[in-house]
Amino acid sequence: MTASPGLGIARTVSPELFRSVFRQHAAGVAVITATGDRPVGFTATSLNSVAAEPPLVSFGVGTASSSWPVIAEAEHIGVHILGEHQRELAATFARSGADRFGPATSWRSGPEGVPVLDGVSAWLVCRVVARVPAGDHRIVIAEAVAGDPAGGGRPLLYHQGRFNALRD
Repeated sequence: MTASPGLGIARTVSPELFRSVFRQHAAGVAVITATGDRPVGFTATSLNSVAAEPPLVSFGVGTASSSWPVIAEAEHIGVHILGEHQRELAATFARSGADRFGPATSWRSGPEGVPVLDGVSAWLVCRVVARVPAGDHRIVIAEAVAGDPAGGGRPLLYHQGRFNALRD
């Protein structure tokens, strides 16, 4: 350990320290969906806009995730930006073993057969262009082919291990 002037004690990075650091980082909340033999989805806070030309997004997915086998083979995925009123939806898609596409989730089959969630702030259907190994995750890069920004509203955020809304 070494002292950093004005910054506290520098420690070797462990998985626990790394998670603690990123709990300080507020992130937007999205749900990623895909379909194979069945629809799958998970809550993601790693969504990024990569480029506008062509329109590319990226997100991380754990290879131990129940959604990974379908995401690993899917040609298209859905990206859903959640609003502050959708904490329960975010929790459902984050919870292991949850019935994510059960009666409590309003959704439909969208472009390319991708599950599209109703009532979200915005959504995209994207064609997967790359899956990049990154530790126990894969970074998926996908090109947007259809979408709708019409939902609007205030975003749902993830900070300090909880779903939060913006404060005025």
